Amino acid sequence: MPPEFRDKVALVTGVGRVGQIGHAVARGFARSGARLIIGDRNPAAVAERAKELTAEGYAVHAVAGDLTAPDAARAAVAAARERFGGLDVVVNVAGGLVNYGPVTDLTPDRLELELAINIKTTFYVSQAAIPALRERGGGAIVNFASVAALKPQAQMAAYTAAKAAVAGLTRALAKELRDDHIRVNAVAPGTMKTADNLAHMHGAKVRWVELDDLVDTVLYLASDAARGVSGEVLPVTGGDV
Repeated sequence: MPPEFRDKVALVTGVGRVGQIGHAVARGFARSGARLIIGDRNPAAVAERAKELTAEGYAVHAVAGDLTAPDAARAAVAAARERFGGLDVVVNVAGGLVNYGPVTDLTPDRLELELAINIKTTFYVSQAAIPALRERGGGAIVNFASVAALKPQAQMAAYTAAKAAVAGLTRALAKELRDDHIRVNAVAPGTMKTADNLAHMHGAKVRWVELDDLVDTVLYLASDAARGVSGEVLPVTGGDV
């Protein structure tokens, strides 16, 4: 039986595009009964995702903003309080791989972008959410690291560093927030079967990880079934170890 999130409020970031991880995670929480705040830097895209989910009968509110800045993160948390009365779960999906190539070719601005969209978004959203989670007597944060942080590959130095930082932040926050009954974990996905990856890696021999399998893992970590789990970075690789 899937986890039940009825009467819970979840904030999911990176929910702009159909067929990508954030969209799948948001839909998973909606189907499990959560009321949703969904965030993305693209106003039109996140508004469309909210419209689609609302039309299906789910309680969803969209917030657009650049989550690499603390003001946007605080606005997303404020929307959860104002729209639904509080916040119970945060899922930091926003991020991604933007630099692929030799480290000697990596320019300062590209490095800053890679770090910003992965670690800054996770840090600022988590920082903004902590007071709201404390108000509820606890909750759960699920971050997105990557299997690259556990099994680094060539040509992905900036991404690997950024996702390793997410893993480190996850473990540090788990210790800092344990007395507040706020659990902090991360998933480390392998090669996800997203619309983008299917288009960019057409014909490649890879072991795909299905979106539903990743979503089920995120739901588990956010649920009471994982009440004894915190500070973990859980690989979701379909056995590609």
